Amino acid sequence: MKKVLKWISIILGVLILVIVVAITGLYMSVQLRADRAYTIQPANLAIPNDASAIARGKRWSAIHCQSCHGDDLAGTAFFSDPGLGSFNASNLTKGKGGVGAAYTDTDWVRAIRHGVRPNGKPVLVMPSADFYYLSDGDLSDIIAYVKSIPAVDKEWAKPNFTFIATVLAGAGAFGDLYGAETINHTAPRPIAPKPGATVEYGDYLVRVDGCRTCHGKELAGGKEPNPEAPPGPNLTPGGEIAKWSEADFINAMRTGARPSGIPMTQFMPWQSYGKMSDDELKAIWLYLKSLPAKATVKP
Repeated sequence: MKKVLKWISIILGVLILVIVVAITGLYMSVQLRADRAYTIQPANLAIPNDASAIARGKRWSAIHCQSCHGDDLAGTAFFSDPGLGSFNASNLTKGKGGVGAAYTDTDWVRAIRHGVRPNGKPVLVMPSADFYYLSDGDLSDIIAYVKSIPAVDKEWAKPNFTFIATVLAGAGAFGDLYGAETINHTAPRPIAPKPGATVEYGDYLVRVDGCRTCHGKELAGGKEPNPEAPPGPNLTPGGEIAKWSEADFINAMRTGARPSGIPMTQFMPWQSYGKMSDDELKAIWLYLKSLPAKATVKP
């Protein structure tokens, strides 16, 4: 009996050691990823400063930037949970606490398109894997607008995650923490099609809008990085959307309500996408309708 208890104790001890080592490894992996230095040679874009470019950039910003960085782009308290920690979206203006005063045009390209700070460190929770495909013109317009906005003095605390949250992040529970990790920074980017209500332009918008982050690589359903979010629904003709009309889709993006009247969840950023033009929403609709019907993926 003593021998049995001895072996049980040894086995339990080994298991505990393995668990401790695994947890420590996950925790350390996140720290190492945060400290990794990237050497990026961003494209040298000529950033315009004319009123029309700034106006286009303002609209792109409303669609892509304000949901995280706020209407004035001075940052927001993006995430806060007693058990997991907190994370704030950065102040992008030239005010106190903002990055705008220090960023050069090249720095903006590096941060938005590559998810990398001027010091080479990766930007946390930045959808650069999607923004990598923004055309030079669209990206230049966004930068032109961000450079033109009024300075706002607003300082935010650095990310502060609990040990448990860091371990879970290391295990992949929150999706891709750093877009810079998932980008082939030297890969050629396809030429963006001419804007209009076309399948091709819809493909471009779906790519840069980050739809696949929540709806899966084939848009047949997926798991949003936020652990509190429900699975993203199937957007192919194999899902509920097959019963929708173009008008239903546009109305859903404008109002946040399905044709049935049931509201979309808070995790669907329809308020941002609803700022798109009718032609842009029609393009997305045409692209989704062109996809092969897929069975809904259940994460």
